[in-house]
Amino acid sequence: MLLALLAFFCWLMARITFNYIPYNTDVGFLRIKQHYIHIDHWRTAFFIHVYASIWVLFAGFTQFSRKLQRKNPRLHRTMGYIYTVDILLITGPAGLLMGFYANGGLTSRIGFVTLASLWIFFTAMALYKARKKDFKSHRNFMIRSYALTLSAITLRAWKFGINNSFELPPMDVYRTVAWLGWVVNLGIAEFIIYRIKNNAVSFTSLSRRAGAAKAGE
Repeated sequence: MLLALLAFFCWLMARITFNYIPYNTDVGFLRIKQHYIHIDHWRTAFFIHVYASIWVLFAGFTQFSRKLQRKNPRLHRTMGYIYTVDILLITGPAGLLMGFYANGGLTSRIGFVTLASLWIFFTAMALYKARKKDFKSHRNFMIRSYALTLSAITLRAWKFGINNSFELPPMDVYRTVAWLGWVVNLGIAEFIIYRIKNNAVSFTSLSRRAGAAKAGE
């Protein structure tokens, strides 16, 4: 069910991306960014971020398939490298640059710059831990990284929910989702990591008790 939901949101993001192809500057999000569209580095960062992000969503989505890890580890690694390279060298830096020009003033800018910085950091750490063969830490950092990747979806979901539940000025909503869109995700990621760790500890404890009981027979 969860994988089907993620696949649906990947498709939804693809539809949003298609609106900007090949080079539309007066659609969707860009309608409220017309005062920045003439800035060459911002415009370049925006289109890089939009076109590259869909691949990050899809590649990251494959990293949590145990079936893929077991049956085709080479494909798992390839998709992992696509994910990390895209974030570290393309999408992440573009998002970081865009964060300095976010609507909503300083509050929003700090939120988006922090998001991009953590996204790059968690992804870099996931790659580093994988190369060191510390796969437990690698998994934890990948969970954190993908939680922030999903902020592209959850930010829009929060914005939709708030706009349909409350009558707030647009910029107040934007300032709110600039933080709500990823902080909640990161909190959920930490809870998942905590649960995985606790389950692993419980399993190890039970195994030791069973071994001790068998030895005592």
